[in-house]
Amino acid sequence: MKKIAFFNPQGNFDKNDSHLTEHPDFGGQLVYVKELAKAIASKGIQVDIITRQIIDEKWPEFSEPFDYYPDSPNLRIVRIPFGGKKFLNKEKLWKYLPEYVEGIYSLYKKEGSFPDFVTTHYGDGGISGVLFLEKTDIPFSFTGHSLGAWKLEKMLNEGFSKEELERKFKFSVRILAENLAIKFSSFVVCSTSHERYVQYSHKLYNADPNSDKFKVIPPGINSKIFNFKPHKEDEIIENYLNNVFSSAPKERQKLPFIILSSRIDRKKNHIAVVRAFLKNKDLKENANLIIVVRAIDDVIKFVNEKDSEESEILREIINEGKKEIGNSIFFLNISDQKRLASLYRVAAKRNSVFTLPSHYEPFGLAIIEAAACGLVVAATKYGGPVEILSDNKELLFDPENVDDIANKLYIALTKYNSTQFIKLSRKYTWESTADKYLENIDKVLKNKLEINKKQLQDDIKKFLSKIL
Repeated sequence: MKKIAFFNPQGNFDKNDSHLTEHPDFGGQLVYVKELAKAIASKGIQVDIITRQIIDEKWPEFSEPFDYYPDSPNLRIVRIPFGGKKFLNKEKLWKYLPEYVEGIYSLYKKEGSFPDFVTTHYGDGGISGVLFLEKTDIPFSFTGHSLGAWKLEKMLNEGFSKEELERKFKFSVRILAENLAIKFSSFVVCSTSHERYVQYSHKLYNADPNSDKFKVIPPGINSKIFNFKPHKEDEIIENYLNNVFSSAPKERQKLPFIILSSRIDRKKNHIAVVRAFLKNKDLKENANLIIVVRAIDDVIKFVNEKDSEESEILREIINEGKKEIGNSIFFLNISDQKRLASLYRVAAKRNSVFTLPSHYEPFGLAIIEAAACGLVVAATKYGGPVEILSDNKELLFDPENVDDIANKLYIALTKYNSTQFIKLSRKYTWESTADKYLENIDKVLKNKLEINKKQLQDDIKKFLSKIL
């Protein structure tokens, strides 16, 4: 095997990790693709991450057709022009995916060398793999990251109309794309057994999770960044913390922290932890609550000037916290993963707690990153954290139950220590994830690929009729 391509049409990648986790289209999926691609490339395989070229003054990092990570010589970022030049949210990209695939095909034809295998990511990457398979007979795997049927079901239960959701999120297109990716992929990668047996058993998917096509391959963490070894950045973060806490009451300045550091997004459920913290006297007396934001120096100014989901959520937190902002609740502007790891290490010296209160968390990589740096963790009982914390189930909580959240955070704060969680993180490495991908890819390449071309073409016509 000489070359593998990663299809990831939405979001974007560059050598400086610009916007990597602060935008809804730039979340954990991009970290996953980047780290997995790097791990595979480190084994001497040529790897292309193929995404979208954006020529937009607001997104200058993504204008060049090629980019490279300086520490990964076998990996290149390929940006295909499609869907115009300006940035588009992922929901607006569906109708341009045939153009994306045509661009990939033209590139490899011009270079005279096609990949041996394609890994596809999210529904738009998955359907792109289907279209590319029809043109080239090159097999692909599908990693869903999150599945549309579950998001649709949740939002319908919250009272949104089906017509409104279809207009905004194109769920019928997304779910059809996911079904075709499942159907024609050589294997489907799931991060957890729950994802395999529960998520893919949803009535809107034509899938048999018991079949050998489904592979459980947990993701890893970047252990060069997220670890317990002291780093020069730690002192910078320690000074930053001392400065932030200098105006807090003296008795609160040395307390441990409860840390929230997910993207400011409604599904991440920050407000529930804020309410739990404020309601529970023991928790509030024994810890400060830290909410990590990115690229926001002045949160009050931000919520007064901006109109976005992020500003709306932060406004709710400020209104809920009222006088506790700057007293026991603090916002920290942490700009990148290295500084986030430093925050975790500095906080671990105080026996602090990281929490992930999502309504539903597909995997929970952030838990493992925090644990690797020495933080005790408590998290939602819905999704991947159930498997990650299988030996510490008393630290799983109902994200809809404020009292349960508060109780579990207090248990984490008073009964656990960092060494238990550093051990937990060691089995999750990108090298292991890459090895398992490659093992399954090798099996596919050793067998002749059998495709029902007529069925494939008919199903592609159905998809095209949806988007064009």
